Amino acid sequence: MVYPALTFELADESQTLSMAKCFAEHWPQHASKDRALVVNLSGDLGAGKTTFSRGFIQSLGHTGKVKSPTYTLIEPYELDDLVIVHMDLYRLTDPEELEYLGIDDLVRQSDICLIEWPERGADALPAPTLTLSLDHQTTGRQLQAQAHTEIGEVWLQAVNSHFPD
Repeated sequence: MVYPALTFELADESQTLSMAKCFAEHWPQHASKDRALVVNLSGDLGAGKTTFSRGFIQSLGHTGKVKSPTYTLIEPYELDDLVIVHMDLYRLTDPEELEYLGIDDLVRQSDICLIEWPERGADALPAPTLTLSLDHQTTGRQLQAQAHTEIGEVWLQAVNSHFPD
């Protein structure tokens, strides 16, 4: 099934963080424990992928820094009863490296995976629940959100009905 994409205009960094908080507040906690919710984050350098990830992770209760895992590729966050894995695949040279990193186990053991630069992981990554594409605009950023599953569609509609215009 093809779900409709939604577009949001984000004027500045604080609005990107507000959008991330809205996604965090409405994540479908009832989702199956058999599969992590996978959020692919696409966009050019500086488009706001890491800013969104930071806002999302901190909104779910992480109190420390959220740094871009550009060099480590993977940064796990264990919060109370929630495991978030934040990946940045910008420096990945070959999608097969993900197998050596244990991507399947990471996904199975997490609740939510945020994956920056998913196109570098090609077919080695799990299918996404949502794809969020951030693009530079003359002022601010534009976020296009696409659900790929029924759970993703429910999540996206909840965000759409609660994000301030």
